[in-house]
Amino acid sequence: MSSARPGGHPHVDTSQPFVMSLPAGPTREEVARLCAELAAAPPGEVRCRVDPRADGLAAVDALARIALAARRRGHRLHFDGAGPGLTALLRLTGLDEVL
Repeated sequence: MSSARPGGHPHVDTSQPFVMSLPAGPTREEVARLCAELAAAPPGEVRCRVDPRADGLAAVDALARIALAARRRGHRLHFDGAGPGLTALLRLTGLDEVL
């Protein structure tokens, strides 16, 4: 007689969301690190705190890459704190659904 192993990762608390922060001027290395953290985390809820000073195409690119990495891993991603400039830019580019 054998017993099946329980699903999920051992010793991982999935009741709390995984929290990450996007700085005001994200570099490629920082975005790659955040995406790697998402890939390593078990699927679940993710909260990404966006620095309210984040603006410009670098921030749009970072948010799009993070959203894609989260979707590929099965995460439910929520962004918090984006300033009005970034929100307007995301709306202009058609990426406002990531917020």
